[in-house]
Amino acid sequence: MKIVFQHDHPLPIKTYGGTERIMFWHMKELVRQGHHVVLIGHPNSSVEAHGISHVKMAREDHNNWKHLVPKDADVIHLQYNHTVDLPIPTINTVHGNGQMGEYFSKNSVFVSNSHARNHGSDIYIHNALDFSEYPSPDLTREGWDNFLFLAKASWKVKNLKGAVHACKTAKKKLHVAGGRYWWPSRFVTSYGQVGGEQKLKIMSQCDALIFPVRWHEPFGIAIIEAWAMGLPVLASCHGCPAEIITPAVGAVYRTEEDLIQGLRVKPAVSQAAQIRQFAQQNFAIAGYTERYLALYKKIINGEQLGQRQPCWARPESAQHVLPF
Repeated sequence: MKIVFQHDHPLPIKTYGGTERIMFWHMKELVRQGHHVVLIGHPNSSVEAHGISHVKMAREDHNNWKHLVPKDADVIHLQYNHTVDLPIPTINTVHGNGQMGEYFSKNSVFVSNSHARNHGSDIYIHNALDFSEYPSPDLTREGWDNFLFLAKASWKVKNLKGAVHACKTAKKKLHVAGGRYWWPSRFVTSYGQVGGEQKLKIMSQCDALIFPVRWHEPFGIAIIEAWAMGLPVLASCHGCPAEIITPAVGAVYRTEEDLIQGLRVKPAVSQAAQIRQFAQQNFAIAGYTERYLALYKKIINGEQLGQRQPCWARPESAQHVLPF
């Protein structure tokens, strides 16, 4: 199968960028399984060493790149909401929440069941990791004092403010990776935007991830990254966390007060090795790719994945701050 991807920024990504990393891992896995993968992308991308064909975009191609698509392509796979005016089946992965009145392609794939339902769809594939990029967890760590916040700190719905308040109240240390917390506190260490080895080092120093989001979370890549490192996850109940977190690998809370109690007294979660094993069994890139290949075959055969165009289906906007 010949599958075409398009992306404006250099790949592989060097620091922050969950969407880009998942797309790149998927592309590599497709190559590993014997498919021909083409990236129409930034001229500074370095993908050929991974068996990916690279069609370099010029500056003037960014808003009109369809003439670069090989005529013998079987599928175009995009990571954003766009319809390509070509006689080639196109599939769209929707990573975020839609705006009021925004309609998506019938061949849209969401990243969790709750994410799909919030857009009036039932088509989804959970995100996944390439576990070769995550070292095995430290099996000797047994503390419950250092907690990780791994999200865009400036984004109100990710609720850094609530994470800080919970850790201060429970007298626990919070490590903020994904932005800056500017108010001095003996309970908070802020690292800014991090990626690669620096991020893995910070994660290895923590005992759990806290994920107190206050919106309908589409997925939360940080959750499965934490599991890859053997860390349990303490999350709010909004969106995908409630869908994928089981008592063996974390806890889901309805209020900040409940989260604070979870910080004070460790839930009865599995050991680090079992948490990583759970992640490998459920969120490995090979399985993700197999599921997408099944959808590629459907649209190549002329099927549409959905019966109608998905759109944001809730009465409040996606950015509405939910109670926690």
